[in-house]
Amino acid sequence: MKNLKSHFWYTKSQRNGILFLLLCIITFQTIYFFVNFSEQNEIEKTSELLAFEAEIDSLKKRKVEKRKPKLYPFNPNFISDFKGYQLGMSTKEIDKLQAFRSQEKFVNTIKQFQQVTGVSDSLLNQIAPFFKFPDWVTKKQNLKAVKKVVKKSEKEKILTTDDINLATFKDFVGIKGINAKLSNTIIKYRSKLKGFSYDYQLNEVWGINENITKQLFKVLRIKQKPKIVKTNLNIASFKEVLKNPYIDYELCKKIFNYRDEVAELQDISELRNIKDFPENKYDRIVLYLKAE
Repeated sequence: MKNLKSHFWYTKSQRNGILFLLLCIITFQTIYFFVNFSEQNEIEKTSELLAFEAEIDSLKKRKVEKRKPKLYPFNPNFISDFKGYQLGMSTKEIDKLQAFRSQEKFVNTIKQFQQVTGVSDSLLNQIAPFFKFPDWVTKKQNLKAVKKVVKKSEKEKILTTDDINLATFKDFVGIKGINAKLSNTIIKYRSKLKGFSYDYQLNEVWGINENITKQLFKVLRIKQKPKIVKTNLNIASFKEVLKNPYIDYELCKKIFNYRDEVAELQDISELRNIKDFPENKYDRIVLYLKAE
């Protein structure tokens, strides 16, 4: 009986141990399923591990960069299919360039390259710095740029007037083809004429040519004709008539001989009755004469 009780007590203790063990297992399983260990693992990452990962990423980037083809200066006119593919051009864009070249035409500017191929602005900005055109093309482009700057600076010159009869020395010098000497000559001749009445009178200035007059009339015109005090031919002296810029000594003699014959001119147009009178100068001669 005593042995039986002892056996029963041992069994009961054993059962209590088993129950305790089961309780521990259930507790650990509950913790395992409901507690997030990943966040804890992230926190426990050491600085050495993060540095290692950064080094790996850096090596990957270097490897990708090494795979990219290096660009060197090149003439865009001779881009092959493979070269175009390396540059990032589409098949359609490459075909457009080759079709343009098949006509024995050349791309001479960055802008023209985009017009021919239709490449995007972003791709053009990447590859255009490596374009190398022939020296003669570059020189021609530079010359055009200089001419453009000069033309722009000419437009920016400020004139004191747009009337040729009021223009100053500086106004004339500011016009293409007119230097200081020619500017003085124009002003002196204008003074002799007492002002320009007709555009073609400018062609009478010594040293001027058609190209210069074209440039001049782009900025200056005869806005107001000069007010010239006319000489009465019927009472004028020989010297007074000779001051007319279009009458030389021989013509002056013919005029006075004719006046002596008719005693008095009724109209200034009678000058045309004089033998060998320069008809092509009549309109300018009568600017300074009248018959009263």
